[in-house]
Amino acid sequence: MSGSRLITKKTEADFEKMMVAGQCVAAMHQAVRDIAAPGVTTADLDEAARAVLVERGCSSSFLGYGGPSNPFPGVLCTSPNSAIVHGIPGGYTLKDGDIVSIDAGAIYEGWHGDAAFTMAIGDVSDEVQLLLDVTEKALWAGIEQAVAGNRLGDIGSAVEACAHPHGIGVVREYVGHGIGREMHEAPSVPNYGKAGKGLRLKTGMAIAIEPMFNSGTEASVVLDDNWTVVTADGSPSAHFEHTVLLTKAGTMVSTLPEPKMIQGR
Repeated sequence: MSGSRLITKKTEADFEKMMVAGQCVAAMHQAVRDIAAPGVTTADLDEAARAVLVERGCSSSFLGYGGPSNPFPGVLCTSPNSAIVHGIPGGYTLKDGDIVSIDAGAIYEGWHGDAAFTMAIGDVSDEVQLLLDVTEKALWAGIEQAVAGNRLGDIGSAVEACAHPHGIGVVREYVGHGIGREMHEAPSVPNYGKAGKGLRLKTGMAIAIEPMFNSGTEASVVLDDNWTVVTADGSPSAHFEHTVLLTKAGTMVSTLPEPKMIQGR
């Protein structure tokens, strides 16, 4: 998924609307967690998330994305096991030992929120649990660097540093992004980089940080549906994401059930 190449500066009023969208995304995530179990289909998960959008008075960032030639058909991306991102909800039935990545986006009065998580279905191997734990740790390591005055390389370096000690593959073809009136805006936010390098972060920016780690190599392949991205070697993949707002008061994570200030001033 791609979008605008403009970096846009948001006002505090804009951020308020983004926080409403973000809380809707958090509620979509919770609706999925509440029902995800062996025997449940990824279409069932999508249906639960659609109900939340209606309840919250929001619309989907994902449904119809891509335009008339290949519109995305769900309000969630549901990506099980070796699927990295952009999995289409459908007839896949979850089973014990699976993992599934859930990516959701919501729009409130024209402003977007976007976040993802990966969950285990039943019991998973120690290797797979490590992948989930390290990927989520990397997300928060990146968020801690998302402070006005830092650079994009500080985020990417912090994310990447979590993966390397474990021999985990850091996906390079798909990255985080700016977000606002469009789901995907500039700048790109890679999950790799050098500290002190890259674009300087400024108050008024909003970005989505989203590590995608594979237990095997970083290589990926797009399936014939022209959406689903899977690991080239069939290894499991995990994906965690939050939308982060660089407000005047500090860095706010907007896609939690209650927006949380991470770096205040």
